[in-house]
Amino acid sequence: MSVDAIVNTEFPKGYTVLFGADGKVIMTPQSVEHSSTIKSMQYDTVVSLGRHAKTVSDVYIDFPADENSAPDLAILREDASREGKRYGFEDVLLISEVVSTSSARKDYDDCTAKYGRYGIPVYLVVDPYAQEVVLHTQPTATGYIAAHTHKYGTGKLPIPLADGRIFTLDLDELPRPEPEADTR
Repeated sequence: MSVDAIVNTEFPKGYTVLFGADGKVIMTPQSVEHSSTIKSMQYDTVVSLGRHAKTVSDVYIDFPADENSAPDLAILREDASREGKRYGFEDVLLISEVVSTSSARKDYDDCTAKYGRYGIPVYLVVDPYAQEVVLHTQPTATGYIAAHTHKYGTGKLPIPLADGRIFTLDLDELPRPEPEADTR
């Protein structure tokens, strides 16, 4: 499927659509945990960076070689400008992906390698099921040099951005999965 075909395809509402490097298209329903975690991070961007900070969620960002991504959250440079309808990867200061049960390998492995390769300064993996956040910094051609794990419930995590601003992720407020109801 070409990038234009993907962009112009209307996928069912309530599903997350993942595109693998091997050409596979994976559609999974978005979970409450996934949606709530993105909402919590968006709130933290407003508190940390202001209401008008340039952030996007689930919006395509142009990467070279048709490796475009629509990350769960991206924080952009204040002077970022779109080329056509999209921002380029050069404008990204931080990308965060929220792990879902079907995307763990992609978020922990594939995206870490990809975002590092393209020099994204900060990559956050937010895992509601493990109740931890992995903060990747110092990008390299194969990933990141530094990866630090922070548990939910351990306070506020200040994350310096390459432009000098600080994004503070409140680890106490990240939603935790609710226990499944007994259906007996």
